[in-house]
Amino acid sequence: MAAISSVFTIARVAEMLGEDEDLLHEVSLYMEPEHGVLWIYGIGDEEVLAFTGFGIENLRDLIPLYKKTAPGP
Repeated sequence: MAAISSVFTIARVAEMLGEDEDLLHEVSLYMEPEHGVLWIYGIGDEEVLAFTGFGIENLRDLIPLYKKTAPGP
Protein backbone atom coordinates (compact mmCIF):
# COMPACT_ATOMS: atom_id res chain seq x y z
CA MET A 1 0.00 0.00 0.00
CA ALA A 2 1.34 3.42 -0.91
CA ALA A 3 1.86 6.06 1.75
CA ILE A 4 -1.07 8.40 2.33
CA SER A 5 -0.20 11.79 0.88
CA SER A 6 -3.57 13.52 1.16
CA VAL A 7 -7.05 13.14 2.63
CA PHE A 8 -10.38 14.72 1.77
CA THR A 9 -12.87 15.98 4.34
CA ILE A 10 -16.34 14.50 4.40
CA ALA A 11 -17.74 17.80 3.09
CA ARG A 12 -15.38 17.71 0.11
CA VAL A 13 -16.15 14.06 -0.64
CA ALA A 14 -19.89 14.72 -0.43
CA GLU A 15 -19.45 17.49 -2.99
CA MET A 16 -17.27 15.29 -5.21
CA LEU A 17 -19.75 12.39 -5.16
CA GLY A 18 -22.92 14.50 -5.19
CA GLU A 19 -24.11 12.85 -1.98
CA ASP A 20 -25.28 14.09 1.40
CA GLU A 21 -22.75 14.29 4.23
CA ASP A 22 -25.13 12.47 6.57
CA LEU A 23 -25.32 9.56 4.13
CA LEU A 24 -21.53 9.39 3.88
CA HIS A 25 -21.26 9.41 7.65
CA GLU A 26 -23.73 6.52 7.92
CA VAL A 27 -21.85 4.52 5.27
CA SER A 28 -18.51 5.24 6.97
CA LEU A 29 -19.73 3.48 10.13
CA TYR A 30 -19.17 0.22 8.21
CA MET A 31 -15.60 1.19 7.29
CA GLU A 32 -12.34 0.71 9.17
CA PRO A 33 -9.13 2.76 8.87
CA GLU A 34 -7.72 0.15 6.48
CA HIS A 35 -10.66 0.97 4.18
CA GLY A 36 -9.48 4.58 3.94
CA VAL A 37 -11.52 6.41 6.58
CA LEU A 38 -9.81 8.60 9.17
CA TRP A 39 -10.72 11.01 11.94
CA ILE A 40 -8.76 14.27 11.96
CA TYR A 41 -8.57 15.89 15.39
CA GLY A 42 -7.98 19.60 15.87
CA ILE A 43 -7.89 21.95 18.80
CA GLY A 44 -10.41 21.37 21.57
CA ASP A 45 -13.35 19.27 20.44
CA GLU A 46 -12.76 19.86 16.72
CA GLU A 47 -12.88 16.62 14.71
CA VAL A 48 -13.51 15.96 11.04
CA LEU A 49 -14.17 12.71 9.22
CA ALA A 50 -11.87 12.33 6.22
CA PHE A 51 -11.17 9.82 3.47
CA THR A 52 -8.12 8.78 1.51
CA GLY A 53 -8.38 8.21 -2.23
CA PHE A 54 -8.85 4.52 -1.47
CA GLY A 55 -11.59 5.43 0.99
CA ILE A 56 -13.42 7.38 -1.70
CA GLU A 57 -13.25 4.35 -3.99
CA ASN A 58 -14.69 2.21 -1.20
CA LEU A 59 -17.48 4.74 -0.61
CA ARG A 60 -18.39 4.62 -4.30
CA ASP A 61 -18.82 0.85 -3.96
CA LEU A 62 -20.62 0.94 -0.61
CA ILE A 63 -23.12 3.76 -1.24
CA PRO A 64 -25.33 1.78 -3.67
CA LEU A 65 -25.28 -1.23 -1.35
CA TYR A 66 -26.18 0.93 1.63
CA LYS A 67 -29.03 2.60 -0.25
CA LYS A 68 -30.46 -0.84 -1.15
CA THR A 69 -30.42 -2.10 2.42
CA ALA A 70 -31.01 1.05 4.50
CA PRO A 71 -34.36 1.21 6.24
CA GLY A 72 -36.75 3.74 4.74
CA PRO A 73 -38.15 6.77 6.57
